[in-house]
Amino acid sequence: MIVIIPARFASTRLPGKPLADLAGKPMIERVYASARASSAKRVIVATDDARISAVVRGFGGEVCMTAADHRSGTDRIAEAVSTLALDADEVVINLQGDEPLMPPALIRRVADTLLAHPLAAMATAAHAIHDRRSFQDPNVVKLVTDRNGFALYFSRAPIPWPRDQTGRVGEFPADALRHIGIYAYRAEFVGRYAAWPPCPPERIESLEQLRVLWNGERIAVCEVPEGPPGGVDTAEDLERVRAVFEKGG
Repeated sequence: MIVIIPARFASTRLPGKPLADLAGKPMIERVYASARASSAKRVIVATDDARISAVVRGFGGEVCMTAADHRSGTDRIAEAVSTLALDADEVVINLQGDEPLMPPALIRRVADTLLAHPLAAMATAAHAIHDRRSFQDPNVVKLVTDRNGFALYFSRAPIPWPRDQTGRVGEFPADALRHIGIYAYRAEFVGRYAAWPPCPPERIESLEQLRVLWNGERIAVCEVPEGPPGGVDTAEDLERVRAVFEKGG
């Protein structure tokens, strides 16, 4: 298992966030440490920014420089896979550079899920939704799986929609799932993915994993009891995560 961390400086809501300080260490170093703790044989930061590269090399990490115009983290990883000439069957984990609290055990779990499902091109994770607010929040990505644990669809809309419960305060499907944004792929698949153009549902929902389903590939989903603490998208998120590390988390 190789973990590749896509990281860019030009975030719309929080520019430079991979270098944001978290209790004395930059965020990218915290993410890198989680990846190393997962027993990955190699951890690589894929970036287009010399500042991020310098920081990663400064703490002894490995860097793969990539182009600046990638549409998604997976596209960036595809370039890194090609540059690094990884074996076709190598399991590659896409760990976002703004997820410093991602548990190492979950990183390993997603890799193991892919290995256990030879028919899947990709694996990811999910957990049960416990409140109606999350179920209806478009920033919370939901998914539906089939009986074998393969994804049927991902959406920002509340799915599956409880038709007969509409309007009942506090009710939502007991089996509603929240997607956790971590992915495992086989190296050969990443190049095929990047060669496909964005599909209509992907553009509408702004969810890159829909490109996989649109092209007829399967995504295996491992369900876990609880999700990890959220990543960093906003200044408020940054303060919340910073507080965790300041308390020794």
